[in-house]
Amino acid sequence: MSATIIDGKAFAAGLRARIADGVTAFRAQAGRAPGLAVVLVGEDPASNVYVRSKGKATREAGMESIEHRLPADVPAEDLLALVATLNADPTIDGILVQLPLPKHIDEQTVIAAIDPDKDVDGFHPINAGRLATGLPAFVPCTPLGCVMLLKSVLPSLSGLEAVVVGRSNIVGKPMAQLLLRESCTVTIVHSRTQDVPAHIRRADIVVAAVGIPEMIKGVWLKPGATVIDVGINRTDAGLVGDVDFASAAEVAGAITPVPGGVGPMTIACLLRNTLVSAGRREGVMIDEAAL
Repeated sequence: MSATIIDGKAFAAGLRARIADGVTAFRAQAGRAPGLAVVLVGEDPASNVYVRSKGKATREAGMESIEHRLPADVPAEDLLALVATLNADPTIDGILVQLPLPKHIDEQTVIAAIDPDKDVDGFHPINAGRLATGLPAFVPCTPLGCVMLLKSVLPSLSGLEAVVVGRSNIVGKPMAQLLLRESCTVTIVHSRTQDVPAHIRRADIVVAAVGIPEMIKGVWLKPGATVIDVGINRTDAGLVGDVDFASAAEVAGAITPVPGGVGPMTIACLLRNTLVSAGRREGVMIDEAAL
């Protein structure tokens, strides 16, 4: 194995420690802790695990964790009324509605109902538009964490060729926008792309977020490429990413493992966005560049 392993768990721990320090400073000036409200609809097992993890991390950072659990058959108008209440609550700085939602509730309608200035998930169309046009915005947590990990192993991203595998609104599209912001040359490949390996072979940076277990093989990679594997897929062999780690690690210069790579960064960046939101709303200076 020749690749450097990018330890997302260790990086996230450092980020969470800096956030906790920021929360202490915020509390001293604002007289309260930042508040993050998480809404869970139904009993999806994976969502339950995520919500528990988020609540634990929020409390460990010194923030207020507020959870609202609604039954799977809750009417859409009741969920939207809860979002409106949270929008109006001055002690709530971040609102996260855990996805996926039951089929009878339109996810985009709910996301659009969240106050963009409390949209710490970064999914609101206004935040997406701000990101696309280079304005200050809340950025989806997973892509934000990916950029942090890239910067931890690369001295500069400027001028590098990057390929993003996947075009979702949650990861692929905002990831591409963030890489453009860093002056990368960016290609998005997806299910209709012809000759995906040919695109990947020229990439200095590969971000895999397609949801297909071990799709990307080591022979597809440019020697020395930096590989960020966002995928988390359950197989008979356990959790694997979208990249065939064993073969990719023989070719890449640096690579994230699954688990222990991107995953821990997602929650850490959620806490970061919540602290930033609290600072902006209360007029408390937060050193965002240090987070």
